[in-house]
Amino acid sequence: MADDDLKLDEFGPEEGGLPEAVLDEDKTAGDLAPVFDVPVNISAVLGRSTMSVAQLLQLGQGSVLELDRKVGEAIDIYVNNRLVARGEVVIVDERLGVTMTEIIKDGDTAA
Repeated sequence: MADDDLKLDEFGPEEGGLPEAVLDEDKTAGDLAPVFDVPVNISAVLGRSTMSVAQLLQLGQGSVLELDRKVGEAIDIYVNNRLVARGEVVIVDERLGVTMTEIIKDGDTAA
């Protein structure tokens, strides 16, 4: 690292680093208002399966694809391809839905 390269933590709020509002720990949901309209992709993964291309080509209408989950086991809920929760499948007005039963904290992705 060259002498004129500075790390972000070397700046204080008054020196052009992070603004004081970002450093303030007393945040509320209203502080997130600027991102409320940002679209996100949500996926509920029932399970996964691995097979060869030859096995894939043998699948047809009525084929059963066995997944790596057991009946009643929680499914994974992803937001923008990041695991954020686990839940259970429910039926809502004749459509499938998911109810969250566990929120996943950063780094807590062990199954």
